[in-house]
Amino acid sequence: MKTNYKVAIALVAGAAIGGAAIQGLHAQAKLPVYVVQEIDVSNLESYVREFIPKVRVLVNTFGGRSLTIGGGKVTSIEGESPKSRVVILRWESMEKFQAWYNSAEYKELRKIADKSAKFRIFAVEGVPQ
Repeated sequence: MKTNYKVAIALVAGAAIGGAAIQGLHAQAKLPVYVVQEIDVSNLESYVREFIPKVRVLVNTFGGRSLTIGGGKVTSIEGESPKSRVVILRWESMEKFQAWYNSAEYKELRKIADKSAKFRIFAVEGVPQ
């Protein structure tokens, strides 16, 4: 009889500890981040030739993923659609995005891009996958 109680208590304790561990892991999970860029290009040739190929490589190097690259058609569902190019990038976390955005390499590329385009950039946290 005593053995049955010990086994039952051990099972309940194990389930409680396991549940607490899972809650802790979920709390530590990083949310994906979606970065939306509206880019008003004033010199398309320079922008496409000098900025685009280099920034694509840099995004991949830092673990980002391009979901749109700005050349596709934007269809307005409600309100006015942007007149500029729209780029959407996905990052595993805000920290990974910020590492890319604050990198010396990206800052150098922006010096080139800022001569031919104006940027509006914002980041939105996604939901756990």
